[in-house]
Amino acid sequence: MNEQRIKQIRACLSVALEPVELEITDESHKHAGHAGAKSGKGHFHVRIISEQFQDLSMVRRHRLIYSAIGDLMNTDIHALSIEATAPSK
Repeated sequence: MNEQRIKQIRACLSVALEPVELEITDESHKHAGHAGAKSGKGHFHVRIISEQFQDLSMVRRHRLIYSAIGDLMNTDIHALSIEATAPSK
């Protein structure tokens, strides 16, 4: 199930943010027994590097990611940790 969720997250972020690097890790196993895990939604970590993050604050970068993921935050994702950077020049 979470493999499909990772594919969905990857597709959303790839289309919206055209990352030069994108790594998505399922961390749901770390949250077994956690109240949020009972809903069946996953816990994920995203490491993304995109030109679109250049000169943006961390908050604006995260907003772009949440916007790209859209409804998955309501239907499939309980928690998302994010590392969002621009390529170094």
